[in-house]
Amino acid sequence: MRYELYYWPGIQGRGEYVRLALEEAGADYADVARERGMAAMMKMMEVSSGTPPFAPPFLKAGKLVIGQTANILLYLGSRHGLAPKAEAGKLWVHQLQLTVTDFVLEIHDTHHPLGPSLYYEDQLQPAKRRTEEFWKERVPKYLEYFEGLLESNGGFYLTGRRLTYADLSLFQIVEGLRYAFPKRMKAFERNIPGLVDLHDRIAARANIKAYLASDRRIAFNEDGIFRRYKALDL
Repeated sequence: MRYELYYWPGIQGRGEYVRLALEEAGADYADVARERGMAAMMKMMEVSSGTPPFAPPFLKAGKLVIGQTANILLYLGSRHGLAPKAEAGKLWVHQLQLTVTDFVLEIHDTHHPLGPSLYYEDQLQPAKRRTEEFWKERVPKYLEYFEGLLESNGGFYLTGRRLTYADLSLFQIVEGLRYAFPKRMKAFERNIPGLVDLHDRIAARANIKAYLASDRRIAFNEDGIFRRYKALDL
């Protein structure tokens, strides 16, 4: 099966978590908006019958159209060896991914705490306050939780000896925070040696390494979730 991934063509965003899973699996897929233009994606979004997606990312797999990042990964995980086979294990990895999803929203809200319809410059002071709280309270809460899971499993992967899509998502979290907050992240990484090691091991995996070096990997920029603003990285 050749998958079709529908997501905005100029950013990594939430679609990147799906791309990483597809790349690690060596799956055949088309990044539709990048390959065929935005019109192809918008045409799919205009469909009102069946199970229309609310917003990108969504994945077309045969006759299935699957929306929401965590839901897409739940589907791909069991089909490409990126999730446990037992139901309890599948649900646990899905739960971890939903926690990542919550964290991604909080990352976005550091630079847009008053809402995405306003420019960053229109909410600079609230963004500064939000970022301070984010690094003081929220980053430790999330990342030290995942760090603890790694420690309890011997420091290899979140669920034990096998890679899952949740591990790939944590790779992206570390990558993104390093881009958006290089100073703050450098200081914080001493608290999460297991996550840093996980990030490095995933970056060295053959398929991921090849993907990161290819033009399929969109560069971080100030239109995505992870944005580098000097005023927020003090």
